[in-house]
Amino acid sequence: MKSKIILEDIKIYAYHGVLPEEAIIGNHYVVNLEVHSDLEKALQSDDLKDTINYAEINDIVHQEMGIRSQLLEHVIGRIITKIENQFPQITFIKIKLTKTIPPMPGEMKGVSLEFEKESSKTTD
Repeated sequence: MKSKIILEDIKIYAYHGVLPEEAIIGNHYVVNLEVHSDLEKALQSDDLKDTINYAEINDIVHQEMGIRSQLLEHVIGRIITKIENQFPQITFIKIKLTKTIPPMPGEMKGVSLEFEKESSKTTD
């Protein structure tokens, strides 16, 4: 059975970017994240230890977004690494990170980067 946990439209204010002013004034970001894992045991047990605690994933996103980086790719890489380390049972991660007011001309909803990673590990 395929199981997914999806965190949608996490809104965070952070200070990422190459331009010096981005470190001072910051920007609004939106994070969408999806993880896959076999959570079938939790269907029967009703026990948190048999699933992935999405509150902990949310905490990881907030912690890593709080560490300034020039590149959003670097932020995403840190989030993926930390989630994989904390939850080795995850078989797939997808993250979309949107900077809602990028410092460039033109009206737009934002600029997004999206990364997907499948684990090479197999689950029992």
